[in-house]
Amino acid sequence: MNDWPEGRSGDNRDQYGRGSASAQPESARVMRQVRRDQGAPGQGAYGRQGPSAPPYGNGVPQQPSYVDGQGHGGGYDSGYNTGQVYGDPGGGGGYGGPGEPGGGGRGPRPAPNWRKRIKWTAIVVITGLIVTTVSTYFWADSKLNREVDLSKVIDRPEQGDGTNYLIVGSDSRAGLSSEQKKQLHTGSAAGKRTDSMMILHTGSNGDTLISLPRDSDVEIPTFVGSESGKTYKGTGRHVKLNAAYAEDGPELLVRTVEFNTGLKIDHYVEIGFAGFANIVDAVGGVEIDIPKGGMKDTKSGADFTAGKQTLNGDQALAFVRTRYALAGSDLDRTKNQQKFLNALANQVATPSTILNPFKLYPTMGAGLDSLIVDKDMGLYDLAKMFWAMKGVNGGDGTSMNMPIAGSTGGNLLWDKAKVKTLVDELKNDEKVTVSGN
Repeated sequence: MNDWPEGRSGDNRDQYGRGSASAQPESARVMRQVRRDQGAPGQGAYGRQGPSAPPYGNGVPQQPSYVDGQGHGGGYDSGYNTGQVYGDPGGGGGYGGPGEPGGGGRGPRPAPNWRKRIKWTAIVVITGLIVTTVSTYFWADSKLNREVDLSKVIDRPEQGDGTNYLIVGSDSRAGLSSEQKKQLHTGSAAGKRTDSMMILHTGSNGDTLISLPRDSDVEIPTFVGSESGKTYKGTGRHVKLNAAYAEDGPELLVRTVEFNTGLKIDHYVEIGFAGFANIVDAVGGVEIDIPKGGMKDTKSGADFTAGKQTLNGDQALAFVRTRYALAGSDLDRTKNQQKFLNALANQVATPSTILNPFKLYPTMGAGLDSLIVDKDMGLYDLAKMFWAMKGVNGGDGTSMNMPIAGSTGGNLLWDKAKVKTLVDELKNDEKVTVSGN
């Protein structure tokens, strides 16, 4: 017996969708949706009835029509319903997981696009490096103390090939406390003098580093005072080279070197006691091989046993200033200074310093804060000078003292013939054939 009202038997059950005879409920995939048609003119509120159709049939209310997910069983409902209750736009069920009836989930995860990832990673890394490099450049450039005006130097020699740097280590006590002066054995002398002077020539035929003993006998020429602007006529007087610096600073020193050598100086670089010690400490010390017999000098504070040892900033300063432990020879001291600069440059240029920002930036900061350079000096010029010094002291160029012919009154006399040959070779950027003391 059919329990359904007569109006629901037979084909009329399609209004409910294609139902299943099974006792099991249908999955979410085929759940039916109720079509709620809005009554249009000529339609009843419960279905597609004519204007005269009663809302009830045989005593049973007219049932709403049903549609399935494919639009079967009553037509499509003008876009409001999509044909599914839950699930993705592709028709997957909302409740069934992968492998379940009507499930399917989201499907397999797409393979990563490694080419695209590598491309964007490279862009991010390169951008970061550019930003860091540019920022570091402007930071470092702002730290350079461009105090020396070489335009004040008069009667300059002609420009030769290559680039010539005058590198000066001064005994300036500026900024040092009484305790630091005692610790560094600097004394308390007023003003500043040059403890070491070197000419570095860089060119296409090898770089050359020439130490100028501070006791070198030189003539003070006519010059213009760096502060007063007054012209001081040369009288032919001879003094030790470091006296030129003490008399009127870097400008007169450059003028004196150029006058006595005939070689034009392109750039000037100076570092004081405190700055030198700070650079050594920033790189974690410098290893030096002390010769047999050790080194002891109460004037400089040097007290070293023979053999390899790592010197901190205070000890390094004592080492490069030591003179009396070397029989009072200024020439031996300049050799020690070149030796130490070689070790320092190699220490700074190691990957452990360059690739470690926690060591590189303090080292750069200590060096740049301490340097006094000429107004035309740029970071590129400074970097070029540093790498040339490293190469020369590492054996890739020539390292020597100015050729000496003898002494007079405690002043060292240059060998004029050798000096002329040396200067001509440097001016023409030729390989140096002259040997020094």
